[in-house]
Amino acid sequence: MNNIEKLQKLMQKSDIADCALITSDINRRYFTGMKSSAGTLLVMKNAAYLIIDFRYIERARATVKSCEVILQKELHEQINAIFISENVRTCAVESDCITLGQFGSLKNKLGCTLLADGKLSKAINSLRAVKTPEEISKIKQAQKIAEAGFEHILNFIKVGRTEKEIQLELDYFMLKNSAEALSFDTIALTGSSTSMPHGVPGERRVQSGDFVLLDFGAVYDGYHSDMTRTVAVGQTSDKMKDVYDIVLSAQKAALKEARAGISGVQLDKAARDVIAQNGYSDYFGHSLGHGVGLEIHEAPTASQRSKDILESGMVVTVEPGIYIAGEFGVRIEDFVVIGENGCDNLTKAPKELIVL
Repeated sequence: MNNIEKLQKLMQKSDIADCALITSDINRRYFTGMKSSAGTLLVMKNAAYLIIDFRYIERARATVKSCEVILQKELHEQINAIFISENVRTCAVESDCITLGQFGSLKNKLGCTLLADGKLSKAINSLRAVKTPEEISKIKQAQKIAEAGFEHILNFIKVGRTEKEIQLELDYFMLKNSAEALSFDTIALTGSSTSMPHGVPGERRVQSGDFVLLDFGAVYDGYHSDMTRTVAVGQTSDKMKDVYDIVLSAQKAALKEARAGISGVQLDKAARDVIAQNGYSDYFGHSLGHGVGLEIHEAPTASQRSKDILESGMVVTVEPGIYIAGEFGVRIEDFVVIGENGCDNLTKAPKELIVL
């Protein structure tokens, strides 16, 4: 069953709408398998159409097999003609992707009732959250590229290197070694900058006794990887070692609990409790994890406010951290595939403290 058929199955047994109108690049790629910067996908309960312009039509006709491909001429007229032929009276849009301006324009030009009640987006997110074996294979390949980058950068980091130099070297290595793109702007921080969870690399230079925090990932065939490692350069203080060990223990506790059926709140709590028991509850201010796939942040979430229940096939990060302003920070991040009785950790890089 392809992804369009999965959506049609949900539409057949729910009240989403007569038609789903999909225009976001990510969701269009998810359902058609083709990357493009334009195109309109219409999914009815028993039919589907991709309307796409001249730039992509040849490739779409050659590669998209899950729906009928139509050359775009007068888009709204073509959509309305399909609505008449398919007896479409209600059409749902991606409420979490579309702007108010776009919604207003569609509402004025389409001859049906337009719905932006969130049901379509919820259905799509639920489908994308559970990965197929093919998707997991692509994520694994993305992770292999990232981990090769980590091995490479360990030999590059030394006293005197700037954060920006480390970032650029890591980025270049991943792009040179089969990454389609970077998962996000690579984070490479040193010294007291590591206390900022999403700090921006700058001209700060590595000094002996520093932590270096690296958060990065690669994209392979549209799918992302995500990992964080914190390494030390030169001699470390007892406090640095203690904090590192607490974060590592917190992550191991969460990994032990990760399985189908537990909530995102429970997974987050498994790590957060370890950090709190060691007196650092005020120094872990972000959520434990998030889903990874065609986007670097997608469903599910693992946090104190998560409403998600983990299912087999979901891919989620496990990334506890402790951040002490003005001193240092530590984060260790793996990501895993959830299974019925545990999880498969896709991150193979070592995480015992590395001292360079």
